[in-house]
Amino acid sequence: MSSPTALHIDNQSAIAITRNPEFYDCTKYIDVRYYFLRQVVEDKSIKLEYIPTGDQVADIFNGGLPPASYSKFREEMGIRYPN
Repeated sequence: MSSPTALHIDNQSAIAITRNPEFYDCTKYIDVRYYFLRQVVEDKSIKLEYIPTGDQVADIFNGGLPPASYSKFREEMGIRYPN
């Protein structure tokens, strides 16, 4: 791949932890397997990008959305109801 894969995240703390290993006191009990994300970010295989919760299209899969958000995300995904 010529550029890193973008991973859209609505949690700024999660992004900060992957970028700054100085968060040790807060994260010392995180299982070792979760350090994989930090490694791929450092290797520039993945690029973490903040996206506000209101714009997080993937939230459509979580269920329990207000009808307006559901419709907005459905449209952004290109899903249309048959006429």
